[in-house]
Amino acid sequence: MSKKTKKASELQGINHIIVDATIGVTDLVEAMHKQIVHPPLLPSTSVQNLITKIANITFKNIRWGTLFVGKTLDKTLGLLNPALGNLKSSDKKDFILSILNGVIGDYLAEKENPLEIEMHFVHQSKKITIDKKSIKNSYSNISGKIILMVHGSCMNANLWTRKNHNHGEILAKETNETLIYLNYNSGKHVSTNGKEFNELLEKLTKNWPVPVEEITIINHSMGGLVTRSALYYGEQAQKSWTNLTKKIVFLGTPHHGSHIERKGNYLDLILESVPYAKPFAKLGKIRSAGVTDLRYGNLVDEDWQHKNRFELKKEHKKHIPLTENIEYYSIAAVTGKEKSYIKNRFFGDSLVSVKSALGKHKNRDKNLHFKKENTFTVYENNHSDLLSNPKITEILKNWLQ
Repeated sequence: MSKKTKKASELQGINHIIVDATIGVTDLVEAMHKQIVHPPLLPSTSVQNLITKIANITFKNIRWGTLFVGKTLDKTLGLLNPALGNLKSSDKKDFILSILNGVIGDYLAEKENPLEIEMHFVHQSKKITIDKKSIKNSYSNISGKIILMVHGSCMNANLWTRKNHNHGEILAKETNETLIYLNYNSGKHVSTNGKEFNELLEKLTKNWPVPVEEITIINHSMGGLVTRSALYYGEQAQKSWTNLTKKIVFLGTPHHGSHIERKGNYLDLILESVPYAKPFAKLGKIRSAGVTDLRYGNLVDEDWQHKNRFELKKEHKKHIPLTENIEYYSIAAVTGKEKSYIKNRFFGDSLVSVKSALGKHKNRDKNLHFKKENTFTVYENNHSDLLSNPKITEILKNWLQ
C-alpha cells in the first residue's frame, strides 16, 4: 500500500479490513471443508477429489469477487471522501479505534491502514504538534516539571479518566506540574513502540518551551513495558530525556508477563492438535504482536525476532534490570480480599498476577528489586480499578511529592 493510500479516509480503512476479513474467513471455511470431505488418516476416493476440485473453484471465485468489489468500493469511497470527510471525532470512536489497534494494530501498521493510531502526545483530547509554539499554545501555564501518562493495551489517553477520576489531573493540579498524555498503537510490538517513544520523548524535551527540570512517567498495564523499552533504547543511545526522568510509576504492569496470554497460547495448541478443529486455530492467531508480547513481558527486539510468537516455549526474553538513577514505584491490584492469599497470589487483578506486577520472578536473578516502600497492593480492585481508586491517588501523592 502506497503512502498516498495512507491518507485515504477512515471509510476506506474499514473497507480494507472487511476485504481482508472476508478472504480470511473464506480460507477458514475452505480448510474446514477439506477436513470434512477428506477425513484425517483415511484414503480419498475419486468422488471426494471431484467435490474438492469443484469447491476450490467456488472458493477461488469468492476471493476474486471480494478483491474486485473491494477495489471498486475503495475507489468509490476515495471519490466521495472530499464530500464525506473523515468520521466525526468522538470519545466513542476513539475507544473503538483503540480496541481495534490493540487487537490488530500490527496488521493496520503493516497495511498502512488509515485506522492505525500513530504515536503522538495529547492534551485535553487534542493532538500536540511537537514544536515550541504549538506546545506553548496548548497550555495556559508551562512548567519545567512534566507528568507523562502512558496508557495500556486497547486503550487511549481519554481512558485515564474513569468514573470521573483521573490520577494525573489531580496530581498536576496539586503540584503545578504540566500534564501530558501519550497515545499509541498498542497492537505493535512493545519494542517497536518503545523505540518510537524514545525518539518522540527526546524531541519533546528539546522542544519544550521552558528548560525541562524533571519528568515523571505514570504507566498503566502495557504502558509500563513500553516505557521500560523506551528507557532501554534511550539509555543505549544516551538520549537526554533519560537523565531528566526522575520517577516512574507502574500500575498493574505485567513485568513478567500475563497468565491470560499464556492461556491463550495453550488454546492455540489444543485447537491445532484436534484434526477437525485445526482450521479454527487460525482464529487464535488474530491476536496482535503487542498482545503476544504480554505473555512474558517482552521489552526488546531480540525477545521476538526470528521466533514464532504463537509457538509455546519457555520464557527466553532478555532480562532488563531497573536503572539506579531513577526512583521506581509499582502498584498491584487483587480482585479478592486480603485473606484469600492463594487465589490472590496467582490471579491478582484478573489479568496480571501480584508477583508479575511487583517485578518478582521465580528466578531470583530476574527480580526487578523494587524497594519495599515503593510498592503497594490494593485489594478488591480489578485491572481497570487501578485507574479510578482515590486511595491510589493518595499513595501517588506521597510518593511523588
